[in-house]
Amino acid sequence: MNTFQDFGLLNTSLKALAKMGISQPTPIQVQTIPALMEGKDVVAQACTGSGKTLAFGLPLIEYVEPSLRAVQALVLVPTRELANQVGEVLHSLGQADGIKTAVVVGGRGITPQEQAIRAGAQIIVGAPGRVLDLIRRGSLSLKKLTFLVLDEADEMLDRGFMHDVKAILSFAPPPSKRQTALFSATHPEWVDKAATPFLYQPVRVKVDPLPEQAPKIDHVVQEVPDGGRWDALCSLLNARDGLSIVFTRTKHGAKKLAKQLAAAGYPVDALQGNMSQNARDRVVLQFRSGVIEIMVATNVAARGLDLDGVTQVINYELPETSELLTHRVGRTGRMGKAGTAVTLITAEDRPKFLQLERGLPQKIARLGWTTGSETRRPAGPPGPSKWRGRPAQTTPVTSGGGRSGSSRRSR
Repeated sequence: MNTFQDFGLLNTSLKALAKMGISQPTPIQVQTIPALMEGKDVVAQACTGSGKTLAFGLPLIEYVEPSLRAVQALVLVPTRELANQVGEVLHSLGQADGIKTAVVVGGRGITPQEQAIRAGAQIIVGAPGRVLDLIRRGSLSLKKLTFLVLDEADEMLDRGFMHDVKAILSFAPPPSKRQTALFSATHPEWVDKAATPFLYQPVRVKVDPLPEQAPKIDHVVQEVPDGGRWDALCSLLNARDGLSIVFTRTKHGAKKLAKQLAAAGYPVDALQGNMSQNARDRVVLQFRSGVIEIMVATNVAARGLDLDGVTQVINYELPETSELLTHRVGRTGRMGKAGTAVTLITAEDRPKFLQLERGLPQKIARLGWTTGSETRRPAGPPGPSKWRGRPAQTTPVTSGGGRSGSSRRSR
C-alpha cells in the first residue's frame, strides 16, 4: 500500500499533511503524483471528493523555488469559492517554506491582489477573468511560469472560459517549457481535442470506482404536476437529515426561492453570482458549520466545493448539460459517504431531461408524485449520520514523456 513517504515529497509537505490529519493517499493521488513529480503533463479524471487538489498541489509545491519572487505556478478554476478552497490548501502546503499563494478573483478589490503579486507571490489561484485583467494591466507576468493547472478542466475548456484561457496562455511559456495538469470529475470526448494545444506528451489517468464501491448516492427523478414543485421541495426538506443543497437555474431564481423558504421558516440562504464576495464567503462558511442547513444555489456551487455533511441534493430546476447534472449530484455522497439526490421534473421538463439523461452513464429511476401531499413545517435539527467508506479501483497510468529542464527542489 502506498504512503505519502513513498513519493519522495519534501519533509515540509509531509509535516503539512500530518497537520491536516491526512495520512493515506487516495487512488487519484497514487496514480498522478509520481507522474507529476517526474515532470510529466497529466490529464486526470476522478469522481468528486477524491482528493484532486492534493494530487496536483503536492507536486506543484515541489517545483516552486521559494527564493524566486516571481509567479511560478498558476491554477485556473471556474468559481471564486473553489479558488478560495484551493488557495487555502496550497497555502497550508507551502507556508513552512515561505511560499506565498495569492487568490485572484472578481468581486474583490483588484488593488490588494496586485499588491500580493508585487510582494512576491509564487503561486496564483484564480478565475480566468481576473487573471487576464491582471495580465493586461501589467500586474501579473507569466514569464517564469513552470507549472499550470486547469482544475475542473472540462469547464475551463468550454465556451464560457476557453477564450480567456487561450488569451492567458498566450502570455505563458509554451507547453514544452512548462508542466501542465488537467483535473476534472467529468471528461467528455471533446475535452481531449480542446486540450491538445496546451499539453506536451501527457500521461492520462482515470480512476473509476467499481460498481459496488461507487459513491452511495441514491438519485431519483421525482415527477411532479404543474404547480407542484414547491410542495415536493418542502416535503423533501422536511425529511432532511443533514445539510441540503437546492439547485436552481438562474441567480434571480435562487434568490427568490431562498426568500420563500425563509419566509416558511426554513434555515436557508442563497449562493449566487450577483452576491458580493464577502456575502458568498459568509454563506459557504455558515453552511459548512451548520448555521444554515439549506443552501439554494446556482451552478456556482456545482463544482469542486468541499462541503462535508451534504446528505441531500435537490435539482429544483434542470441544469443545461448532463455534465452539470453529474457535478450537482456529486455535492453529496463525497469520499464514500452516503447521500440522496432528487431531480424534480414536470411534464414540460421531460424532453429536456431525456436529452440530459442520454449523456449520463445510466438511466435514473423515476417516481410519481401524489397530488395533495401534506406540506409540513420545517423539521428540527438533523441528527448525526453514520457513514461507511468504500475504496476505489484505479486504471493504471499510461506512459508519457517528461521534458528536459524540469527541476524539483532539493530535499
